[in-house]
Amino acid sequence: MNTNISVKPNAMSTLDAWLFYLEQLHPKTIELGLERVAKVASRLNVLKPAPYVFTVAGTNGKGTTCRALEMILLTAGFKVGVYSSPHLLRYTERVRINNQEVADDFHVKAFDQIEHCRQDISLTYFEYATLSALLLFKQADLDVVILEVGLGGRLDATNIVNADVAVITSIALDHMDYLGNTRDSIGREKAGIFKENCIAIVGEPDMPQSIYNFAIEKNAQLHCCQPNYNYDWQYQQINQQFWQFESSQSSYEALPIAKIPLANAATALAALSYSSLEINEDSIRRGLMKTELTGRFQTIGHDPIIIVDVAHNPHAAAYLHKQLQALIANKPAAKKLRMVIGMLKDKDIASTMQILQADAWYCASLYGERGASAEYIAANIVKNTHSPIYTFPSVSEALAQAQYDADKNDIIIVCGSFHTVSEALSLVENE
Repeated sequence: MNTNISVKPNAMSTLDAWLFYLEQLHPKTIELGLERVAKVASRLNVLKPAPYVFTVAGTNGKGTTCRALEMILLTAGFKVGVYSSPHLLRYTERVRINNQEVADDFHVKAFDQIEHCRQDISLTYFEYATLSALLLFKQADLDVVILEVGLGGRLDATNIVNADVAVITSIALDHMDYLGNTRDSIGREKAGIFKENCIAIVGEPDMPQSIYNFAIEKNAQLHCCQPNYNYDWQYQQINQQFWQFESSQSSYEALPIAKIPLANAATALAALSYSSLEINEDSIRRGLMKTELTGRFQTIGHDPIIIVDVAHNPHAAAYLHKQLQALIANKPAAKKLRMVIGMLKDKDIASTMQILQADAWYCASLYGERGASAEYIAANIVKNTHSPIYTFPSVSEALAQAQYDADKNDIIIVCGSFHTVSEALSLVENE
């Protein structure tokens, strides 16, 4: 691959060549704002990528909520496109059309079209990726598009599209440098995806007042879950196999529990319940049974059990801890929990480490300027544990040591970042 940025890729170039070019093109990795990307989107005529659009924002649970929507809609016979980020192993994971990744050459052609159309407008990597996804969706003649919001909501590139249903999954403290350091300010940024008169679904059980205020400002049809004030949908787990859902539009008993957090499955069902799309109960049940997502409490090894999870902030860590405790309770033979963890230094590492527990810690340094050192992670663990803590220069070395130390009845969990999980998945895939 030619890594000289002065050599501009074209429609015959490789996807890797294009991705390298896009990484070097814009002076900032993240630059919030819609004016530049909206102008190019208008030229490409992709501001309405499908007849019906869902946009999904939130601190955690976006990917799994999108996945539940996708699988139910596909089961119901709709042609569906999904845009999500970041990817774990391949860039092509970011765009799915009818549950299939789009081939490299289609991405290349889309990038080439955007490059010719943008003229002198500078775009970030994420803005290019978003425009490319919208273009691919428009060309595929889909019924429904589901857009996972990248960062925040109000100024995220995905927000150039006027969604029919705007979803907020959860609100917690994360990306505070960009979104503010209170739940209210973060809620306001997430609520920025609400458009005039749109359907607005909120799965956060403790909804900040800012979300309600913005919904009123936009005259959005707000539907929030119990126990929020004036809620109109709710859900409840019945046992290990089943749950129930009730809204002012529909009611379902004994639904199968999907392999994703129940709150996210319920939020997806609420979004469908209040949408104008017709979906029968059988499609909902069968779609839920198919719903799982790579990197979300995913088992990738046995004897010992190895689980990967992308939890990377206190809110997600609390859910991961709960899942691990339930797993250990159901496996009486389980001996030790060994945690391989690597995080980005702009995350709330201290608070995350206060929540997670392990019998042995394997801290890994992550590459790149955002990566936290293993020693820094270890320093935030030592205050909260008497368990042994080890440090490693990479995830692969940390995981290898954890596997070497483990008894077949131990549990190894790899978590802390998409980057950490990506490296673990790559190791397993190449074995």
